[in-house]
Amino acid sequence: MKAICVTPSRELEVRDIPTPDQPAPGHVVIDMDASAINHGDKTFLRVPTAAGSVPVSGRHDVWGASGSGRIVALGAGVPEEYAGKQVAIYRALARSPENVGLWCEKAHMRHTSCLILPDHVRARDYCGSLVNVMTAYAFLEEIVEAGHKGVIVTAGNSATGHALATLARKRNVPAIFLVRTEAARDALRASGVEHVIVTREGFTDTLAALSTELGTTAVFDGVGGDLLGKIAPSLPMNSTIYFYGFLGGSAPASIQSALFMMKNLIMRRFSNYDSRTVKDQDKLVAALKTLAGVIDDPMFMTRIGKEFSYDQIDLAMAYESLDGSKAVLVA
Repeated sequence: MKAICVTPSRELEVRDIPTPDQPAPGHVVIDMDASAINHGDKTFLRVPTAAGSVPVSGRHDVWGASGSGRIVALGAGVPEEYAGKQVAIYRALARSPENVGLWCEKAHMRHTSCLILPDHVRARDYCGSLVNVMTAYAFLEEIVEAGHKGVIVTAGNSATGHALATLARKRNVPAIFLVRTEAARDALRASGVEHVIVTREGFTDTLAALSTELGTTAVFDGVGGDLLGKIAPSLPMNSTIYFYGFLGGSAPASIQSALFMMKNLIMRRFSNYDSRTVKDQDKLVAALKTLAGVIDDPMFMTRIGKEFSYDQIDLAMAYESLDGSKAVLVA
């Protein structure tokens, strides 16, 4: 079958590899429909240790973190409820040396990398969703356990921002979303998101007042760069900044050291790989079942920009959009 694989020099190439047939225990075989190219697919290709550890690539070095398709075979020990179901997939949820995929025609994954999709949705519309939805779920679990009452989301119009908006609302967790444009603000508000602030001149005064009122002492930072330095003086006492994304590129984040004393700030990374939700098998299974019941919310759908064949991988990796929509590889 056709697959997009990573080479030792960190390039991508289309190869012919053996098609998985009989799944290993705990694994499933999936006829792949599509895979969205997420920001992490590009980041980890350039910097494998960006999340602190090198992910297990599985057999044949097939690339890709997320996708969707339909299960066609179950390995021993896989619950029958997975048989024949269309699924959204996030490979990193259950790393295995037996994995094959996801940028290939037929993937072989642990079943706990898969979220069962409702029959009434189109699988392709969730080909990049599970990575964002699980990140948002695991993050909210972590901050609530740490005693935070609310959250500020810097990349408010990102796919993970959308997922956080929906799950925070369902959990009654106050949330503030920072966006770059009025159009993004209006789109989020039209989707029922209440607290959206455009990061233009003077926005920090609005943020300071609202964050104090709502007690948003956790920051989910998917941007980094100079934005962090701008918002730090507006954060409530005892805030924790959780680093997750790299949208700010190589721009440094600068915060006056006095602010750490004045506000008792904490800075740390967030990794869903290392979260209790993902590392604890029982918690992961519970999370997948919970999310399966709400995944058809429109805010969880993958924003598809343009579809590409495997042979167009270079064009797909170079694709950029102004609205956050993604390049999608179609099997």
